[in-house]
Amino acid sequence: MKAQELERYLNVLLSPEMIKDYCPNGLQIQGIDEIKKIVTGVTASQALIEQAISEKADVLLVHHGIFWQNDSYVIRGMKYNRIKALLNNNINLFAYHLPLDAHIEYGNNAQLGQLLALQNISAFSGVQPEGILMKGSLLNIVSGDEFSQQISSNLQRQCLHIPPLSNKLIKTVAWCTGGGQNYIENAAEQGIDAFITGEASEKTTHIAKEMDIHFFAAGHHATERYGIKALGEHLQDNFDVDVKFIDIDNPV
Repeated sequence: MKAQELERYLNVLLSPEMIKDYCPNGLQIQGIDEIKKIVTGVTASQALIEQAISEKADVLLVHHGIFWQNDSYVIRGMKYNRIKALLNNNINLFAYHLPLDAHIEYGNNAQLGQLLALQNISAFSGVQPEGILMKGSLLNIVSGDEFSQQISSNLQRQCLHIPPLSNKLIKTVAWCTGGGQNYIENAAEQGIDAFITGEASEKTTHIAKEMDIHFFAAGHHATERYGIKALGEHLQDNFDVDVKFIDIDNPV
């Protein structure tokens, strides 16, 4: 497989040109042309780059790349070390941020919904990009504590649970993986019982209590492991490449 072939395929599959993002999506750093081994992971950290080097990867495919809007243009320190390691080892760096969050099948939101066995899944209407905020329902009505245990067990990470004053039972759920805590109000305004994301802000506690919605923060990294993993498995199933998902643990 050629690097340009991989780039074309991923761009058609994920349609990054349709989503306004705050980072470049697609090929961020060019490497070798012939692709035989792909390493996937959440973030292009130095630790993951070193793992990709040890695996003799030709491609590092991640959700969080190296370049972000409003970052300094200067390449020094941490950024220099990451880029130097990739260039020295001729590794292509591909990164897909919001296009991967929102993808209907391989997206982080879609994969989290499957992991939690949620039913009747659909995207919130009027929230862009479509698929960035999802909603669904539980097969059975549960308490907040029961749902907290379910989330923690499935993600293997103790989640933060902020119940509303009513501590009502949960049937309907909305979610946005990663740093999606600001969507809690969208969910509450539609009468959703619970909202899941990765992170919490100071104001989230007050919103949950005052708008009568359970809030669960299950970790930015923990909620976004599954999209990139599913995408890599899809590539391995459809192309003559070896793909390995590497999880660099992150408690946040």
